[in-house]
Amino acid sequence: MLPKLELTQMAQAMAAQAGARMGVIAENIANADTPGYKARDLPDFADTYRANDPLRATRPGHIGVSESGRMPEARIVPASGAPNGNTVSLEGEMVKAAEARQSHEMALAIYRSTSELIRLALGRGR
Repeated sequence: MLPKLELTQMAQAMAAQAGARMGVIAENIANADTPGYKARDLPDFADTYRANDPLRATRPGHIGVSESGRMPEARIVPASGAPNGNTVSLEGEMVKAAEARQSHEMALAIYRSTSELIRLALGRGR
C-alpha cells in the first residue's frame, strides 16, 4: 500500500529480517541433535539496516550507498558445544525466537501506524 515511504520500507525490511531469522532458528532447533552442527544466526536488524543504507543518496555518486540491499547470510555463532560438537542451545534458541517474534510484531505495528497516519492525512481515517 505504501511502498515509497522510507518508514514503510524500513518496517518491511524489519519484518523480512525477523522472518529470515526465525527460519535460521528453526533450522538450529531441527539440528539440535545432529553431531557437529554449528548453530547459526543473522546479524541484528539495526546493523544490517545501517550497512545497507548508511547515508541518504540524492545522486548515484554519493559515498557509502550500498548497492546490494540483500539480506545478510547467516553466520555461525561462536559457542561451546556438546561432546559431539553440536553448539545448539535449545534455551538460547527459544530466547532468540521470542526476540524475532517481538521484532516482527514491532515492524507490523510500525506499518499499521504509518498506514493509519496516511489515511488520516488523506481524510479517510476512521
